[in-house]
Amino acid sequence: MTQRTMSRQNSTANRDLASVLHPYTNLVRHRRRGPFIVTGGKGVYIWDENGRQYLEGLAGLWCAGLGYNEEALIEAAIKQMRAMPTYHSFVGKTTLPIIGLAEKILEIFPRPMGKVFFANSGSEANDTQIKLVWYYNNALGRPHKKKIISRRGAYHGVTLGAGSLTGMPINHTAFDLPIAGILHTDCPHHYRYAEPDESEEDFATRLTGNLEKLILAEGPDTVAAFIAEPVMGAIGAVPPPRTYFEKVQAILRKYDILFIVDEVICGFGRTGNMFATETYDLQPDSVSFAKMLSAAYMPISAVMVSQQIYDVIADESNKLGTFAHGFTYSGHPVAAAVALRAIELIEERDIVGHVRAVAPRFQRRLHSYASHPLIGEARGVGLMGGLEIVADKATKASFSPAGSAPFYLTLRAEEHGLIARPLSEANCFAPPLIITEREIDELFDRYERSLDDTYAWVKSGCPAHE
Repeated sequence: MTQRTMSRQNSTANRDLASVLHPYTNLVRHRRRGPFIVTGGKGVYIWDENGRQYLEGLAGLWCAGLGYNEEALIEAAIKQMRAMPTYHSFVGKTTLPIIGLAEKILEIFPRPMGKVFFANSGSEANDTQIKLVWYYNNALGRPHKKKIISRRGAYHGVTLGAGSLTGMPINHTAFDLPIAGILHTDCPHHYRYAEPDESEEDFATRLTGNLEKLILAEGPDTVAAFIAEPVMGAIGAVPPPRTYFEKVQAILRKYDILFIVDEVICGFGRTGNMFATETYDLQPDSVSFAKMLSAAYMPISAVMVSQQIYDVIADESNKLGTFAHGFTYSGHPVAAAVALRAIELIEERDIVGHVRAVAPRFQRRLHSYASHPLIGEARGVGLMGGLEIVADKATKASFSPAGSAPFYLTLRAEEHGLIARPLSEANCFAPPLIITEREIDELFDRYERSLDDTYAWVKSGCPAHE
C-alpha cells in the first residue's frame, strides 16, 4: 500500500473525496486513489500530511519560483492587508501597489511598451488578449480582421477564449471548443514532427511557410494576431527550433498581424533572462504574465500592451463612453503588493544570475538521460526541461495507452520523494529558481531511481498499477 492510498483511510481524505471537484484530474481514478494532501513547504520542498518530504520538481505549476514559506512575501501581504486589504480599479480608482507594480513591469521588460492591465490568472490574461485584439481592430474600422492563430500543442489557459487558444484536444473535447475565429498552425516540436534528416532550421522554414499559407488561405485582412509561448509547456517544455521565431515575426510584420507573447511560464527568470522575450529576441505587441509574477503567493496576472495598442483602445473608450472590460479583483492591492515584492526579491537576490549559474548543472543532469532506453529526447533551457518517454527509441513510438508511462513514472517519483509532473508523453522539470546545485543533484538522483523502477515495470510487461 502506497502513502497515497493510505491517505484514503483518514478523515481528511474522505472529506476531500466527499466535497472537492479537482481540476485536471481523472475523477474516477481520484475516487480510487484519494488525494495527495500537502500540509507545508519550505524552500524547494513540500511535506504531506504524514510528514513526508518531497522535492517540488515543477515549482507547483511552474510558478513558485522563490520557493515555499518565503517570509518577505508573507510580510508584504500582511503589511498591505493592514494598510488597505481590498479595493477595485474600476472607473479610474487605484491603489499604490497597482501603480508600483505596473511601473516596475514596464521598467524591467526589455522592450518599450505602453500600459499594464491586471487580472487574476493566465487564463483571464489570455481571454483579455482576445478581447483586446477584437476591440483594437473594431476601433480601426477593420471588423473582419479578427482571427487569431495559435499552435497545436500550445497551452494558453482553459476559459472559453483561452481554452480555444490552447491547442490540445483534451481541452476541447466535450467542452465544445474552440470558439469561432481561433485557428491552429503546426506544433514546432522538432523531435516529434520533423521529417527524416530535416534540420531545425529547415523545419522552422517549413513550419513558417505553412503559417504563411494559412494566413493567405484565410485572407490576411481577416487574421488579427498570432499567440505563442516562447517555450511550450504542456507538451513537455519544448524550446523553439533554431530560427523559428525570427521567421515567424517576419511573416507577422509582412501581413500586419499582432504578436502576442505568452510569458506565463517563462517570465521572471525561468529561461536565464528576466523574460524569454529576451532569450529568443522577440518583439511582442502584447504580453501575458501570471504564475511567477507573484511567485504564486497570490493570484494575479497581467496583460501588457504596446503604446500603439493602448492609444487606439483609449480613443475607442472615449468614443463609446468607457472601456467596458475588467474583473472585480483586477489589480487587487494585496496581490499587487506581493507581486511587486516578488520582483524586488528577484532583483535584490540576483535570481536571474543564480539561474544562469546553476542551469548548466541542471541541463547536464537532464541531458544525461538521453541515452536511457526509455528516453527519446532530453530538452530544455535555463531551469526548465523535459524528458520524452518512448516505448521504442528508433521509431519514437509512445506507450499505449497514451501517457501511461509518464504517469507511472510520476507515481514512482512520489514514492522516492519527488514531484515530477507528467505532461503529454514527457516528464517535466521546472523547480523553484532558488534551487542549489546540491538540490539539483538530489532532484535527478530521485528521478533516476524512479526511471529505473519504470524500466523494470516496462520489462515486466507494464502490469496494471492502479
